Amino acid sequence: MTTSRWLVVAPLVALVMALFTAPAWAVDRNVAGSLQLDYHLSPERSTPVGSGPTFRGFTTEAALKLTAEISEQASVNFKVCVGCHGFETDMVHLDYRFADELNVRVGRFSPSFGAFNLRHDPANHRLSDKPLVYDMGRMLRVRDWNLGVLPSPFPDNGVEASGTHWFGSKTQLDYAAHLVSGFKGSTAGADLDFVQSRSGSLYYVDNNDQPAYGGRLALTERFSQNGDVTLGASLMRGAFDPGAKLTYTITGADLTLRIDRTNLRIEYLMRRQDLDVSDPTRYRYEVPAKGGDSFVKHGGYAELELPVTASLDLVGRFDALYRSGNVLVDSPLQARSGIFRYTLGTAYSLRRGLRLKYSTELWSFSDTGYAGRNEAVSMHFGVATAF
Repeated sequence: MTTSRWLVVAPLVALVMALFTAPAWAVDRNVAGSLQLDYHLSPERSTPVGSGPTFRGFTTEAALKLTAEISEQASVNFKVCVGCHGFETDMVHLDYRFADELNVRVGRFSPSFGAFNLRHDPANHRLSDKPLVYDMGRMLRVRDWNLGVLPSPFPDNGVEASGTHWFGSKTQLDYAAHLVSGFKGSTAGADLDFVQSRSGSLYYVDNNDQPAYGGRLALTERFSQNGDVTLGASLMRGAFDPGAKLTYTITGADLTLRIDRTNLRIEYLMRRQDLDVSDPTRYRYEVPAKGGDSFVKHGGYAELELPVTASLDLVGRFDALYRSGNVLVDSPLQARSGIFRYTLGTAYSLRRGLRLKYSTELWSFSDTGYAGRNEAVSMHFGVATAF
């Protein structure tokens, strides 16, 4: 392990040992975890130049979380995970609850954004892979698209204030506002660098001195004991280059309808991002003489979870990505490119906390790929457990 990685891991290990060995009267502790093994079968192969590999074959996602209640108002949360992104410190933060309407979180955490972030752990969703907008590496032609709109989870350093207020007994308003380091990228880059954004070898620190800001609002209406509907809106904005001159803005809207065990989820995300135009010859299309240049990436999904029996759930999902704007000269994408994916899957509960997953995906691309094809089929076989 590198010296820089030890600088991050060693204090975290010491914290866990201290919490586990502390006297019982000192803290109330809770340990939870999850594990998923997924086999991704796809005939799609990368072209000699451009596409790059997607994550096929076996991949494992595992997480271990420790929560310590150090007082009635304060708690510490520590979580590490391993998956498509490698080893990650997903959270190390302190929560201080002043009231239901005000909780302050400081440390490393995923800032509040969107609805899927609440269930990004594979033990909390029925399909093996994530929606395209939140993809972390299993989408086909992943290098061409540089993942989705906002790969989840997206842990970061900073502070967040959040709270919940009830209007009567049926209407709930949740809010969150955060200041974090933000995503990173190079000045000459044509997109965000998600490896740099989450790399422990870079000490988990910002590459500029400008924090990103954002937040989320969600309104939930409970119309029965077994049903509710939630409408949410999210924002995230910051500078990603070392000079803090290039910015990104991510917005999102989500709708969730729950009736007993049936869930309908609809979510839309959009990211607008500046491009460095100091060398216009790097781009395929003409760069505007004034005002710089940018691209926009849109994405959304609609997902229905339908219980068939007490142990078997049927899941259908439609999701899409659409990108418009300038591209590098050697990019396989065009000024307007899109992906459509249709997914049908099942989740079978062998027993409490142990689930088998299967899904088939039909892909359609606006740009031809390997061997001139613009369609592909892939399948997932997974097992997930929570403890």
